[in-house]
Amino acid sequence: MTFAWTPHRFTGGALALDVANSVIQRFDDKRRTDRFAVPAQLDTFADAAEKLSAERQDFPGLAAVDPEKTDTFITLREKIDVFFRHRVLHGRDDAQMMAGLLEAIAATLRQYPDQPAPCPVDLATARSALKLICLAEPDRLKICPNCQWLFIDKSRNRSRNWCDMTICGNRAKARLHYRKKTKEGAP
Repeated sequence: MTFAWTPHRFTGGALALDVANSVIQRFDDKRRTDRFAVPAQLDTFADAAEKLSAERQDFPGLAAVDPEKTDTFITLREKIDVFFRHRVLHGRDDAQMMAGLLEAIAATLRQYPDQPAPCPVDLATARSALKLICLAEPDRLKICPNCQWLFIDKSRNRSRNWCDMTICGNRAKARLHYRKKTKEGAP
């Protein structure tokens, strides 16, 4: 299966969310796809994030995750997803989940006693997650109703509904239109 890191894959608004969103159809066991399960895709993520991530100016020059550090990186990704998804769904932070996330961040930071250049994606992701924990307006964090990805609503009036209007927004509108037309056509 051919896969490319497109701008749509970086609609989270923060590198940590883009990393969490690397699992497609996270809650559908039959369709779930982990984009980092294939080492080549994990390797190409750094180049794509450097060009497409909303935080690319904060992390110029990203390096791929060291294969020996992949397990720690995947643990960090899962802790990011669990913590921020809970924040959105419940409107508050869970202390145990935050502790788990902070432990995963600390484990990642400990792997880099010196400041490597270029910055590895896992280190940049840990720093991005720290910034997100302290997000000034946590209510701007949302979950896309179409694909269930996490994203930051940066619209002026906080009205953004989908992670990406051109993909998820259009799909949702098409489904609504189909249901409406089907209902009108029924006797």
